[in-house]
Amino acid sequence: MTETPSNPFAPEPTRDAAPADPYGQPTIPLNPWYVTPAAEPAATGTAGAASAAGSTSAAGPATTTRPRRTVALVVAAALLSGITGGSLGAAVVAHRDSTSAAADVSTSTSGVVNPVSLPTGSIEKVAALVLPSVVSIQERSTDGSGGTGSGIVLSSDGLILTNNHVVAGAANGGQLTVNFQDGQTASATIVGRDPSSDLAVIRVTGVTGLVPATLGKSANLHVGQTVVAVGSPLGLSGTVTSGIVSALDRPVRTGSADPTGSSDVSVLNAIQTDAAINPGNSGGPLVDLSGAVVGINSAIASLGTSSGTQSGSIGLGFSIPIDQAKRIADELIANGKATHAQLGVSVGDATTGDGALLGTITPGGAADRAGLKSGDVVTKVGSRLIESADALVATIRSSSPGASITLTYVRGGQTATATVVLGEASS
Repeated sequence: MTETPSNPFAPEPTRDAAPADPYGQPTIPLNPWYVTPAAEPAATGTAGAASAAGSTSAAGPATTTRPRRTVALVVAAALLSGITGGSLGAAVVAHRDSTSAAADVSTSTSGVVNPVSLPTGSIEKVAALVLPSVVSIQERSTDGSGGTGSGIVLSSDGLILTNNHVVAGAANGGQLTVNFQDGQTASATIVGRDPSSDLAVIRVTGVTGLVPATLGKSANLHVGQTVVAVGSPLGLSGTVTSGIVSALDRPVRTGSADPTGSSDVSVLNAIQTDAAINPGNSGGPLVDLSGAVVGINSAIASLGTSSGTQSGSIGLGFSIPIDQAKRIADELIANGKATHAQLGVSVGDATTGDGALLGTITPGGAADRAGLKSGDVVTKVGSRLIESADALVATIRSSSPGASITLTYVRGGQTATATVVLGEASS
């Protein structure tokens, strides 16, 4: 079934401009942990109706950014929505690192210690295990602009997982260069991109000795659990930071004007962490103390900009859960595109209290088949409370097409439940 949702953000005038937070908080250009060449002023805008495919009006006290490459930080617009508990007054941005001189520091890294001799469960051992599987990615567009992000090795024959916003600029004739921890460098081609989940898979050839990352289970994470982030913040490759899982299932909205000409919005059911994440970390791994990847770092919260540059980590980073990322990556590798669960309804925030207000129901869609109607307010999916439209969108998007879920909703003051078999939409 084809749905034509409205985009909560109007197309951005430039590749890295950022929309305004619909809650009134200023946003900063988002660059999903990827650094770009020049800082850009934030754009303003308002949130619109949610998409029938599951996007919603943006909500949330903070904005999100994606870290890109080193030097001047250029960010793809991203918003964090659905955060409760008061206004944070922070911008959440997804971004890569730019080519401006962000720090007068050598980006060379020292050799990795043999993990066998290190204490089990130590950050030092995690770093030794993970660093050989983490790469730095330089993207250059046909117009000469570019950025730097991170990625993880998926296979010994050269498949690498990263963020879409890290590589999107090279989709139409640009160039991708991948630098490995052992000093090898190779050009890369795009296998597949999925803007709605902000994930992409690229491939390098002619490189030997690649060490695939170990993928863990994000479903097993707990708040307070120690995690480690690895990547190339500010172009400093092989950087390791640690922290904890500070929240789970955090609805985070990121959006940007895609360099290929489209305007995409991602609503993530994110892992929140206080591990330091900065521009250039985008696409790199968040791992547990066994060294298994549990998330793909994609956005950060920032207090704002200063002197034309984007501020760095303030202890709020957001990662795509690896359970979702693995499914998307497998589909990109197999088909060059990915599928997404679809509810078949537009949504907005409830006008009174918490919940997601259903708008236009797509005839024959999943919501229609389950008997849901315009005006229903969804308050739960399974046992998970739904406090906003973005919370519903994030929950649906983290599900698989064809999955059966139970929605709790309010209609005419009465609470009821419905079993919904989710539809499918392709990226």
